[in-house]
Amino acid sequence: MNAQTQRFFLAGAAGRLECALDLPQEAPRGIALVAHPHPLYGGTMDNKIAQTLARAFVSLGYATARMNFRGVGQSEGTHEEGRGETDDMALLLQHMQSQYPNLPFALAGFSFGTFVQAQLQKRLETEGAQTAERLVLVGSAAGKWPMPTVPSNTLLVHGELDDTIPLSAVLDWLRPQDIPVLVVPGADHFFHRKLQHIKSFVVESWHR
Repeated sequence: MNAQTQRFFLAGAAGRLECALDLPQEAPRGIALVAHPHPLYGGTMDNKIAQTLARAFVSLGYATARMNFRGVGQSEGTHEEGRGETDDMALLLQHMQSQYPNLPFALAGFSFGTFVQAQLQKRLETEGAQTAERLVLVGSAAGKWPMPTVPSNTLLVHGELDDTIPLSAVLDWLRPQDIPVLVVPGADHFFHRKLQHIKSFVVESWHR
């Protein structure tokens, strides 16, 4: 993301996992984990939306970590349909909590990454563990993946013209949960020329 981005590796169940850490200038007030889009379609932790989410959280004072999912970049293993990826994200959370104990954490993701983070939040709830203070889901994978229910304070952002995950599929998923979604007019799945809206939504809405 910038010259200050620190790269590190974790030992995952399927091999080593390539990770990136971006820190705020002051002592972190929280932890954020960012999950990237689908590994089989070019998704990496350096995806523009993943980087935009990371920048937003660093600006909020969060120690922000990303990882390349299995088989991406220098991460070992092969794609696991979200199961192994959720395990790996849980491992990254444990690592970050050991480095920055007693802090709240947020889970953010784009596209396939929203499925991973929503699954992780649901797992933490089931285990009775500390859960994320908030989820940030951009281009939620409703209709593509079996998205679980999410907390009522989840920040959801979607492009009006998304032809990868239609807005209608996201509305069908959210309607029974009665959760609103922020729709960016004219935005496609990758928010081409609209990335600034994602960062401003996160920063402006974070502590409302």
